[in-house]
Amino acid sequence: MSNTQQRAELQAQIWKIANDVRGSIDGWDFKQYVLGTLFYRFISENFAKYVEGGDDSINYANLDDSIITPEIKDDAIKTKGYFIYPSELFCNIAKNANTNESLNTDLAKIFNNIEASAVGYPSENDIKGLFADFDTTSNRLGSSVTDKNNRLSAVINGVAGLNFGNFEDNHIDLFGDAYEFLISNYATNAGKSGGEFFTPQHVSKLIAKLAIHKQETVNKIYDPACGSGSLLLQAKKQFDKHIIEEGFWGQEINHTTYNLARMNMFLHNINYDKFNIALGNTLINPKFKDDKPFDAIVSNPPYSVKWIGKDDPTLINDDRFAPAGVLAPKSKADFAFILHSLNYLSSKGRAAIVSFPGIFYRGGAEQKIRKYLVDNNFVETVISLAPNLFYGTSIAVNILVLSKHKTDNKIQFIDASGEDFYKKATNTNLLEDIHIEKIMKMFDNKEDIEYFAKSIDYDTVVKNDYNLSVSSYVEAKDTREKIDIVKLNQELKETVVKIDRLRSEIDKIVAEIENE
Repeated sequence: MSNTQQRAELQAQIWKIANDVRGSIDGWDFKQYVLGTLFYRFISENFAKYVEGGDDSINYANLDDSIITPEIKDDAIKTKGYFIYPSELFCNIAKNANTNESLNTDLAKIFNNIEASAVGYPSENDIKGLFADFDTTSNRLGSSVTDKNNRLSAVINGVAGLNFGNFEDNHIDLFGDAYEFLISNYATNAGKSGGEFFTPQHVSKLIAKLAIHKQETVNKIYDPACGSGSLLLQAKKQFDKHIIEEGFWGQEINHTTYNLARMNMFLHNINYDKFNIALGNTLINPKFKDDKPFDAIVSNPPYSVKWIGKDDPTLINDDRFAPAGVLAPKSKADFAFILHSLNYLSSKGRAAIVSFPGIFYRGGAEQKIRKYLVDNNFVETVISLAPNLFYGTSIAVNILVLSKHKTDNKIQFIDASGEDFYKKATNTNLLEDIHIEKIMKMFDNKEDIEYFAKSIDYDTVVKNDYNLSVSSYVEAKDTREKIDIVKLNQELKETVVKIDRLRSEIDKIVAEIENE
């Protein structure tokens, strides 16, 4: 069986488990139990393989908890970031899940123990609260303990039955892919609420390529509104593991999604010391001032979300917003995220940010911010994408590429919204590799291509009131049928002559009939 077939079969099985077991529970609410169980199995097997160290004579799951010395535990936590006793491993819990009358409380204790194992260690903040949304005592699972246990055991048995193959060969990729498959399916079915925390992989791939383009190495990659971490992880998938030297940084305002992002890092085998995901409001309480600058920034911030803006007089003095001399409107925080990213960007790096089209042509404060960005030569490229690429919205969004190392004062505009740049699909349209390659080729060579790409000099943009809409500079191809007026008029004249001749003949026939 090929890797593609194996993934497809695995994903079908997972989605079947997710739907069959949840019963009357809303899928959006139930996702935490399926995702959490998948995560529990992964870290159990990952930890067991670490302890065994490739020694076939050791089976960690069969060992007694009592043989674990403080030294063994301490060393494991320093390396892996957490500790799991043999009796707490997923495989051992799955063995008796159907008959364990205290399954829900046993799981709660195990999850608490895993989190508590990191207390006092460098990994504490990366492990703390990971299982907070996997509430095994919640009434959403059932009104009685028996109901809760039945549903939990069904999920555990379902995940236990999934074949991930040999751990060292492909286990990690399959676990991570399965996790992202589940998240993307939940996002599709949840509509707008799902799109807020997950950027489709095909769009993430383009954004990651833009941000890291022609950088042989980057110190670290950052997403100020990271959701479930899909954009950060796409960067990992697209590039050699050594190109991102220090790891992955992100901040997320939603607690549940913040936990998903951290789980997602572990599931893609990113160790705790190679990622730093923080919880909080990026605009009001940014967490990584001491860690900047970043060589690569990727982001799909919420479109036109409200923020405190000018109601907080201290923000105009914030080093992120002060240079522009104005704050983003309270009702539209888009440019607040953009200015935040610019402030965190290194002198050699790029930021690729998904943006709502309106911010590129509206007046007021947004025009003043565009003026700041253009006057200081930070805007490298604006790309318009096809409609319906994201979950929960059919808007044809743009990607803004910022750079602090431009060698000219031109701004590139790319129109990738036409049918040459996407594949139509049932739920959302798709960017296939061929479409991404087309866009990246235009981005790389900066050549003017009729109807698709054009580089505009600074003075022209200024004369156009700092309008950065792609349609203002790239002429759309007229796909309407072209009509030759001269030829059409000639055809009309000929048709009129034919009609007159026909009428004359009909009149003769009628006259002959009347005279008979």
